[in-house]
Amino acid sequence: MSDPILSVRNLRVTFPSLAGRIEAVRGVSFDIGNEKVGLIGESGSGKSLTGRSIMRLLPKAAHPVADRMRFDGKEILSLPEGEMRGMRGGEIAMILQDPKFSLNPIMSVGDQIAETCRIHLKLSKREARARTLHLLEQVHINDPARVYPLFPHEVSGGMGQRIMIAMMIVARPSLIIADEPTSALDVSVRGQILRILDELRAERPTGLLFITHDLNLVRRFCDRVLIMYSGRIVEELPASRLDEAEHPYTRGLLDAIPRLDRPRDRLATLQRDPRWITEEAGR
Repeated sequence: MSDPILSVRNLRVTFPSLAGRIEAVRGVSFDIGNEKVGLIGESGSGKSLTGRSIMRLLPKAAHPVADRMRFDGKEILSLPEGEMRGMRGGEIAMILQDPKFSLNPIMSVGDQIAETCRIHLKLSKREARARTLHLLEQVHINDPARVYPLFPHEVSGGMGQRIMIAMMIVARPSLIIADEPTSALDVSVRGQILRILDELRAERPTGLLFITHDLNLVRRFCDRVLIMYSGRIVEELPASRLDEAEHPYTRGLLDAIPRLDRPRDRLATLQRDPRWITEEAGR
């Protein structure tokens, strides 16, 4: 792989507790180039914390450290907040899980996108509106002028997610972090959202970190997959070879998926081993 868009080495995120500091992310390392990288694992494994660490959107109590977290030659953790604020939404974008909780409920969806255009592209009010209508059309929303004045509670889940994507691609970021962007959508709408992400990536080199629980989705959509357990990456392999995974945790996740071609009376139960927390990721 050529020079990566993002390079992370030994990322650790800790939180204070009555028993001392708790390590929620434990020495995570990975690179992302012009590719789609899936990050999978159970709830609480540290996937979203990893994504939010890249954006520097962690709770105040969190303490992130890393040997390296470099994006476009800049060390993210040492950037002044003002510079980081400009990077968010401009060079790095994050698509969150549920647009109804991520969008401002008292602003129309069009005004929210237009505001992003004015902040990152320094457009006039009229130019921002025109750019917003173009972006809504780009994410396959019919009749953008009708959708522009709607509020978040007036749009469907699928349309809300498209609006979130439109807002995040205003400045054509070179890295997109998608945190469970399709989990609340039905199968047909999910496919549409994934096609939109692929179309956007085809326009310019873009890295995509796709955080999800859905192993079947990662197998079909991503280029590589990182498997995360208890704050650590325990295995990494091409997504097309996910069925060839060797780590017992990954095998356990795969065995727990119901399959129509292999019906079973009872799904496998994942058996955990304390050694998985300390061993190095399989390469």
